[in-house]
Amino acid sequence: MYDEAAGETPDEGWGPLDGLPGNPMMWILILGELAVFGALLVGFSVARALDPLAFAQGQAALDVRLGGLNTLVLIASGWCAALAVEGRKTGRSGRPQLAAAMALGVVFLVVKGAEYAAKISLGYGPDSGTFFELYYLVTGFHALHVLAGIVLLAVVARYNSLENLETGTAFWHMVDLVWLLVFPVVYLIGRAP
Repeated sequence: MYDEAAGETPDEGWGPLDGLPGNPMMWILILGELAVFGALLVGFSVARALDPLAFAQGQAALDVRLGGLNTLVLIASGWCAALAVEGRKTGRSGRPQLAAAMALGVVFLVVKGAEYAAKISLGYGPDSGTFFELYYLVTGFHALHVLAGIVLLAVVARYNSLENLETGTAFWHMVDLVWLLVFPVVYLIGRAP
């Protein structure tokens, strides 16, 4: 209750964010991150429209199999994170599933690192034209979010309340969702058959 005579106002809560799992501040962060990734992907698409030949040549140098493998890895990690939340709701800790999600996040980073190393060894660094500049920017920014997500899941595993778990896994699912957009935009759309 609030005391109007004492100058208190009613607690309005978070409005429409109240119904979302986890802390509403995480959802505000997620919306901001989605806007940033959206702008990056629109910028990538505009640059491709302005120079389709250079982007087709750049895409031809990418290993779609590794990008596809990383897609499967992140989908599996998201499934593990969802299982952790469901386990916590039924009285279990969810820690084994979180550990699996984090391990799969590490696998993603190892595969991405191997992909970067292979590209750089072939002379395709960030300074190899607009395609590779944007490729490294978009995928590198995403990889940083995977790393941040792994750290967040580790914190959530340590401080294991349902709200913390829902908050951490919401961020992790955002990272998964973003990759499901990055992969086709960067690796597939406009690629020569």
